Amino acid sequence: MTSKTTIFALIIPVVLTVLAILPYERPHQPFHSAAELEFLRQHKHLLNARRPLSPENLAGGHLPIDSNILFPTAKTCGGCHGFDPLGFALITTAGKDVNMYDDWRSSMMANAARDPFWRAKVTHEILVNPAHSLQLQDKCTSCHAPAGHYQAKLKRHQQYYTLAEMYGDSLGLDGVTCQICHAQAPDRLGDLHSGELNFDTNFIRVAYGPFEVPFEPPMRDFVGITPLYGEHMADAGLCAGCHTLITGTVDLAGAPTGGTFVEQATYHEWLNSRYDEAHDNVTCQNCHMPKLLDEIIISANYQFLAPQFPFDLHELAGANVTMLKLMKANRDKLEIPAEAEHFDSTIAATLRMLQEKSVDMQLEARVLNGDTAYIDLVLVNKAGHKFPSGYPARRAWVEFEVKNALGETVFHSGRYDPDFSLPDEDVNFEPHHNMINRTDQVQIYELVPGDVTGTFTNVLERGDKALKDNRLVPQGFSVLDPVYDTTQIAGSALVDPDFNRNAMGEEGSGSDVVHFHIPINGYSGLFTVHAQLWYQSLPPKWMAPMFAVSTPEIDSFRVMFEAADRSPVLVASVKDVVVVSPVSAQGKLLPEIQVRPTLSADGTIWVDLPDGLVLQNVRIWNSAGQRVWNRASTKLQLPGQSGVYFIEIQTNRGRVVRRVVRGG
Repeated sequence: MTSKTTIFALIIPVVLTVLAILPYERPHQPFHSAAELEFLRQHKHLLNARRPLSPENLAGGHLPIDSNILFPTAKTCGGCHGFDPLGFALITTAGKDVNMYDDWRSSMMANAARDPFWRAKVTHEILVNPAHSLQLQDKCTSCHAPAGHYQAKLKRHQQYYTLAEMYGDSLGLDGVTCQICHAQAPDRLGDLHSGELNFDTNFIRVAYGPFEVPFEPPMRDFVGITPLYGEHMADAGLCAGCHTLITGTVDLAGAPTGGTFVEQATYHEWLNSRYDEAHDNVTCQNCHMPKLLDEIIISANYQFLAPQFPFDLHELAGANVTMLKLMKANRDKLEIPAEAEHFDSTIAATLRMLQEKSVDMQLEARVLNGDTAYIDLVLVNKAGHKFPSGYPARRAWVEFEVKNALGETVFHSGRYDPDFSLPDEDVNFEPHHNMINRTDQVQIYELVPGDVTGTFTNVLERGDKALKDNRLVPQGFSVLDPVYDTTQIAGSALVDPDFNRNAMGEEGSGSDVVHFHIPINGYSGLFTVHAQLWYQSLPPKWMAPMFAVSTPEIDSFRVMFEAADRSPVLVASVKDVVVVSPVSAQGKLLPEIQVRPTLSADGTIWVDLPDGLVLQNVRIWNSAGQRVWNRASTKLQLPGQSGVYFIEIQTNRGRVVRRVVRGG
């Protein structure tokens, strides 16, 4: 018995091996029957058109896209990855619709080719250097209309892809469409820039995604593209090809100088930060495509699909609220296939990005007596790149206003005019400030391109060097980083001891401290200090040279721009009340003056004076600037209203101010 068992055990592997190597016809078993394929093609067509399913609508339907077309339009993907009329797929556990197609189609990425400012600016550059027209259009469309651009390059072998061609090309007009990201090959990530994208033309009919076991039949059968797992879809290098742009420099006559200008280097800024792969590894996708913890069915029409986790939102929020509002108002004119409600969602996500994930601010009062009040404003960059980043028109500035107890303005830096220009900035460009003591000084965080003469220019081809780059750098930023050559600080921020340095003088803080010196002019009492950080993507200063000339694109954009809501976006705001006095506080005993308790439930406060000090008077102000006590007493009684109170204690050796809180 034992010998038979042994022989049988030896024979089985041999038989299996023979069967494995013998030729065997394995007929392909399609997932769908022919009837199902036809029905689902029709169903997909109806989903795209958002029409009800009915017999009269069951004609036609989509076949897989032609194999000569490298990139399907996003609407093709929207049949399954868009709104599910059954309310089953792409829905959170709370019932919120998070479908990729609707989130994407109102983003700046989706509308990159329809962006009227971009179109106008390309034609402006062409007017300045008409001999470079084809090269300019080809370079600009490589990122703003990449599907049309690379279809022309890879399939038709064209040397140039122009605006005129893009205007009639559904692929080009699709902007940064789905396959521009999902069909990028995993190699060379992070090594490409200036519109160079790597699509493996032998394997381009795939869609890489973040899930390890994708369900293939629907996409393969109806679109002709096979979904595959791609670990690189979470790699920040996926964004590098377009979010690092280096242009060749020309002089004022249009002749190449041989130099280059870094128009933007958002990816390199991320590399020069604490968020890169070598440190915290917080990638572009982590912020701009936030992950949901819900399990999500990611395709409509297939209720048996297993939910996927985690799910990346495709809201792709950046910072350009102004342009999103402008495009929403001009959807019909720009032929944008997104509804107003989709833009509202994208605008809300963009505001959250600006106001919650960009910059922290705080006020720190220093010396508040004598002839000057010294108040510091501390700004800390929370983004994974410079703030602002991207196209160099974008800037942020500090508005700093101080009012006395009567509500009168005693200092105001960073005010703006009704057209949202800054009347106090210098004609060429405003320098970076470490200290501000005049109202005609304003702290503007920006990249200022300069031409070969050292003059500000908004013509990118004339960009020769950065005259100023004091944009808030990300935390972990270093001048010793290998990519510092494309992420340099320029101008007087380089010698600012507070710029990107902590209290010990070590770089990498991602912060800046602006020291405000406010003249007191003999005033004694409360100052209300209000600091605001504003963001502006389309400054009038940048628009003016373009609006001085005319093309159909410029003229069209001018009309939209003048009718648009161009108000800057408030990024951060901080407010405080301080007590100032022209009398200096002198003497070593003054710091020993104590008030107790600092949090009083019944409003009773005691003042403890060290020996050698004689109390002369006590004044108390509430946070609204009203004086509520004025007498010499060590026992004080706060009013019944809860809140913050400021206690000025005047002695024979000087004065101090203490802050207390009355509880409710």
